Amino acid sequence: MTSRNYLLLTPGPLTTSRSVKEAMLFDSCTWDDDYNLGVVEKIRQQLTALATRAEGYTSVLLQGSGSYAVEAVLGSAIGADNKVLIVSNGAYGARMAEMAELMGIAHRVYDCGEVARPEVQTLEAILKEDTAISHIAMVHCETTTGILNPIAEVGVLARQYAKTYIVDAMSSFGGIPLDVAELNIDFLISSANKCIQGVPGFAFVIARTAKLEACAGHSRSLSLDLYAQWRCMEDNHGKWRFTSPTHTVLAFAQALAELAEEGGVAARYRRYLQNQQALVSGMRELGFRTLLDDVFHSPIITAFYSPDDAQYRFKEFYSRLKEQGFVIYPGKVSQSDCFRIGNIGEVYERDIISLLNAIKHAMYWKK
Repeated sequence: MTSRNYLLLTPGPLTTSRSVKEAMLFDSCTWDDDYNLGVVEKIRQQLTALATRAEGYTSVLLQGSGSYAVEAVLGSAIGADNKVLIVSNGAYGARMAEMAELMGIAHRVYDCGEVARPEVQTLEAILKEDTAISHIAMVHCETTTGILNPIAEVGVLARQYAKTYIVDAMSSFGGIPLDVAELNIDFLISSANKCIQGVPGFAFVIARTAKLEACAGHSRSLSLDLYAQWRCMEDNHGKWRFTSPTHTVLAFAQALAELAEEGGVAARYRRYLQNQQALVSGMRELGFRTLLDDVFHSPIITAFYSPDDAQYRFKEFYSRLKEQGFVIYPGKVSQSDCFRIGNIGEVYERDIISLLNAIKHAMYWKK
């Protein structure tokens, strides 16, 4: 083990503030009102308020990574007589399809490829042709490539065709302004260790209350029963059904306070966008090419083609950057050799400038 604190330029877990880390120095009792009423319930209210000012929405927290919450929503919101259309253009859309397959959920996959946005006209044609579809599920920011998907346009379709709309906003909620009511989202899923800038340990769902109430008795799992988790929190003032990740929750409460201090989601979005634009500009000056066209980029993470040089090896490049205090991400695109650099978390433009200087020194194949 090393005590060195690297700057994590990844899609999460990510670099957190010292004060978020320090919030975990306290121990809490999962039965105590100071914790349940004073922390958990406040978090639930804050999350719902971040998502929309409209009435009729609620939030529920769930132990585990973001994928646990995605599986909980799919397994709880989609009944035995329902069918979900899964929009996929990366690893996380594909993961939803794998979950549906394993749980025996009727589903259809619209896979438009890893470097393309879904075509709304194609989605509409599928909805017209397959009237058994009752739900639509898609990822907002697909961190496989960094592409930002058209959740607003798909929300219009979901309203027009009366479909329940599920959005995996794992890597975007808290970092990109959105309103679940305006977007017609019924279930929005995210995680503590993404744009809110907390630490790993739980995920959360912001849901239309009427749709969540309709989930009763649908779950394919005991521990991933979203309705039962929500009902327990509602009836017991924030108490979790099973052991709560107390230290992670305390860190998240502090992270929410720091989001407000920064100026809210709009201010954080501006910082992330500035980070991403500075990163792309600097990388291009160093000779790197982005996988996606600029119009498809999100302010969350960017994929770059690997250098076309026989000497280049990602592991060596990664190690040389790590020696200078920076950790980046390998590529996940099946058809392209690339790597990824995230810019969310406690990361500022000065850090991007330092990273670019480190990359310049790590380009061993240029020497």
